[in-house]
Amino acid sequence: MKRNLIAALVGMMACSSFSAHALGVTDAMIANDAKAPNNVLSWGMGTQGQRFSPLTQINTQTVNKLVPAWSFSFGGEKQRGQESQPLIYNGKMFVTGSYSRIYAIDLKTGAKLWKYEHRLPDGIMPCCDVVNRGAALYDNLVIFGTLDAQLVALDQDTGKIVWKEKVDDYAAGYSMSAAPLIANGLLLTGVSGGEFGVVGRVEARNPKTGQLVWSRPMIEGHMGYKYDKDGKATENGVTGTVNKSWPGDLWKTGGGATWLGGTYDPTTKLAYFGTGNPAPWNSHLRPGDNLYSASTVALDVDTGKIKWSYQTTPHDGWDYDGVNEFVTFDMDGKRMGGKADRNGFFYVIDAKDGKLENAFPFVKKITWASGIDLKTGRPNYLESGRPGDPTKGEEGKKGATVFAAPAFLGAKNQMPMAYSPQTKLFYVPANEWGMDIWNEPVTYKKGGAFLGAGFTIHPLNEDYIGAMRAIDPKTGKIVWEVKNSAPLWGGVMTTAGGLVFYGTPEGFLKAVDAKTGKELWKFQTGSGVVAPPVTWKDGDTQYIAVTSGWGGAVPLWGGEVAKKVNFLEQGGSVWVFKLSSK
Repeated sequence: MKRNLIAALVGMMACSSFSAHALGVTDAMIANDAKAPNNVLSWGMGTQGQRFSPLTQINTQTVNKLVPAWSFSFGGEKQRGQESQPLIYNGKMFVTGSYSRIYAIDLKTGAKLWKYEHRLPDGIMPCCDVVNRGAALYDNLVIFGTLDAQLVALDQDTGKIVWKEKVDDYAAGYSMSAAPLIANGLLLTGVSGGEFGVVGRVEARNPKTGQLVWSRPMIEGHMGYKYDKDGKATENGVTGTVNKSWPGDLWKTGGGATWLGGTYDPTTKLAYFGTGNPAPWNSHLRPGDNLYSASTVALDVDTGKIKWSYQTTPHDGWDYDGVNEFVTFDMDGKRMGGKADRNGFFYVIDAKDGKLENAFPFVKKITWASGIDLKTGRPNYLESGRPGDPTKGEEGKKGATVFAAPAFLGAKNQMPMAYSPQTKLFYVPANEWGMDIWNEPVTYKKGGAFLGAGFTIHPLNEDYIGAMRAIDPKTGKIVWEVKNSAPLWGGVMTTAGGLVFYGTPEGFLKAVDAKTGKELWKFQTGSGVVAPPVTWKDGDTQYIAVTSGWGGAVPLWGGEVAKKVNFLEQGGSVWVFKLSSK
């Protein structure tokens, strides 16, 4: 009898273990991601995007003992930019690579468990390198977007395709490079391709099946849709008012790509997506504010309705995409959001209603505006800083050239910042550079570049371009900075151990003191770091991981800056670190 009871208990335990495994990643787990030390389930180390870890084993006193645990190579000839943030779950690391690849790696050994390599057509047109910034986990699926604008969901254990959906036409310039976001049981995704006259949008899908739930365009004048269980579409309201801020027809190819993905705050129940530049760059062709380009848009997750929006660069004429992440945090008893915008200003905005609380520069030189009016929320333009109208130039061929700062690659670009609830500071990877920019005539052609502008980027200083800066969102003060010769293009992580981790194009992963910026540790990864680090705990051991592989937009678009860093070598690998036992 006792033997039968034991057998029954063992059977129940096995069933319980199987059920827990079969259940996979749940909504409750994702909601708790920022506080759970054993997993990293979302881009941003929590849907709010703070990139703060509560772990303390690796701290200001022990970080000098950090050593490699293992390294994994992406292999092959497909290198270029590696901007992926790894995800950690169930003994596996899930990390994407360039050219729409994804790997599952054994956490303890660094051995490859499986690889999925998406078959890409010849005609893909990614704007800014063949990068992928990461995946999403849900149930027993790992889901990521591809350069030919598809979503692929794979079984976490085998890498086999569970579902695959076409998002849009790659021949029209659409692609996908952002990590998807899981919010309140839905899979939220954006699109890339603003330089090709696409129309940016956010879509919600059932993460288990890929079935569309709703779609919300990010350019005023386009219709939103909701979808029933059979895939039938019904109208869900026009975005904005046709021609109110987009006179003429350019709103039909208006840009506003949502190419960095979004964040979600469970306290407000809103998802926050940034939108890219209006198309074309030549602002003289499109009078008005051009909503909702270069904005932060807060969406009701269940319906796709826009609850509020805030436009950081109305009538953008410099390619100052507003896609940078909106990171929610508590300040003076309110739920706020911080955004270090490409245009050079840092914004503090009420996360519930979109009211501007504060705005201040986080770089030294800004030429397009003298500041932000805190009452109206609008920039105080310096019209002499806007590139000239080609129709008033030499025989309509070229408008007047102006020097503009920051350069179009931005005071901050795709590299995500971090926020520490301990220090109450944001840690922002900033860049100091400018550009000569001019406007040219342009017409839209499907699949063709839709710029209407030319440019050359220049460094502003002899000794540095990048600067890691600790910023107080209440005062706007730069508390400390660490200068870097090359542009900073990788993301940031901060921890309860009093540390800030970030990578450099020169190949280093660095750890500095979160309070002072003092460098405490660095490691040469062998190629430039243009990706954000993560940390987790397995058993009694805390680990740090970062993807290494130089590339991204800088070597493609950087002008004089690209020449300055052309000695940097490409690569493709993941490095994992832990404290030495010696």
